[in-house]
Amino acid sequence: MSKYDIIVLGSGPGGYVTAIRASQLGFKTAIVEKESLGGVCLNWGCIPTKALLKSAQVFEYLKHAEDYGLKVKDAEHDFDAVVQRSRGVADGMSKGVQFLMKKNKIDVIEGFGKLKPGKKVDVDGTEYSADSIIIATGARSRELPSLPQDGKKVIGYREAMTLKKQPKKMIVVGSGAIGVEFAYFYNSMGTEVTIVEYLPNVVPVEDIDVSKQLEKSFKKTGINIMTSAEVTSVDTSGKGVKATVKTSKGEEVLEADIILSAVGIKTNIENIGLEDVGIVVDRDKIIVNDFYQTNIPGYYAIGDVTPGPALAHVASAEGILCVEKLAGQHVEALDYGNIPGCTYCSPEIASVGLTEKQAKDKGLDIKVGKFPFSASGKASAGGNKDGFVKVIFDAKYGEWLGCHMIGAGVTDMIAEAVLGRKLETTGHEVLKAIHPHPTMSEAVMEAVAAAYDEVIHL
Repeated sequence: MSKYDIIVLGSGPGGYVTAIRASQLGFKTAIVEKESLGGVCLNWGCIPTKALLKSAQVFEYLKHAEDYGLKVKDAEHDFDAVVQRSRGVADGMSKGVQFLMKKNKIDVIEGFGKLKPGKKVDVDGTEYSADSIIIATGARSRELPSLPQDGKKVIGYREAMTLKKQPKKMIVVGSGAIGVEFAYFYNSMGTEVTIVEYLPNVVPVEDIDVSKQLEKSFKKTGINIMTSAEVTSVDTSGKGVKATVKTSKGEEVLEADIILSAVGIKTNIENIGLEDVGIVVDRDKIIVNDFYQTNIPGYYAIGDVTPGPALAHVASAEGILCVEKLAGQHVEALDYGNIPGCTYCSPEIASVGLTEKQAKDKGLDIKVGKFPFSASGKASAGGNKDGFVKVIFDAKYGEWLGCHMIGAGVTDMIAEAVLGRKLETTGHEVLKAIHPHPTMSEAVMEAVAAAYDEVIHL
């Protein structure tokens, strides 16, 4: 039986990052993967979707070339080539992880891993042991009883990335990050898209102003949006698919070629031996302490299988923290109140910290500032004037409570707010930090200025 210091179960952005950091810290490390290195994120999630969205953005530019004083005749798209480019990007990233495994002398064990008592992992009949086992098996598309996925007419995100033929009509159920990203992509490609959202607003976890702006921007591009609506049943017996949607006005039947179910995720915790070991699970999540140890010594869990936000960058941070603690380093528990969320539709969305409503619900005395990109020189020059930056500060101490952005490139801007909050920056300090002009990022400074009644360009 092969013996390791650490075995990581799963090679997504939680698992492979954990394995690399463990190796850097001197641990003899192995990683178990049943499919492709990089997990869902690199192969079927974060990376290939961004490739699809980039193709959509370029196509949008071509269609609106005259807005920039350019002439492009009969711009067309090759749907299959767009999909193949996305797969090529994903394959390249997966090969990059393979290289990193070799570079860091990490043993890759291919197959389905199952936990065993006594700190062992069985991989398709072969047993391996370790001092510590870290579970990083991630999650998959969640299925609703009223919306069973058949992989053909009712699909999840995985099938949405590799359709052989572009649908003429698509219904997207759920308006979280996955739902709105695919809605934008397919709408840009020319598919007639309808979003059905159960809650009153699209992207419901975001600040209400962001939700309203996205709905406005999406409707402008021709996306049909139904909020406070629920798909109660689907009929796939005909050529396409029919969805019965319940709204406050009654029931309505929508017809489409395909329904994309984007109603959240389900953790991959079945049949991996949790019951055999005695690891406690609550509501589909493995219960861990601040440093990701389960109730059974020697077994740890990170990423989507734990109660924290199901985000790639969270899984990576948790894994690094976990192995650094195992190495005896002095580490602080992760601050889950300062984790950025990003959505890559167009306009993009990025946020961190409290929304305005959350701050008010806490009874905080706040200062709120908002700066629209319509007043930004860089946004005007780039033809991307939709959206804004919104900031929330504690009125008494100047603490940066939250930052919410919607607009072009804002996913690359949110780190300023994350770092500022980590360093306990005050509104006054942000205001006095010189931001370059003309940039989209100076909208952050302008929004802070608006909060303190010092805004110049509005």
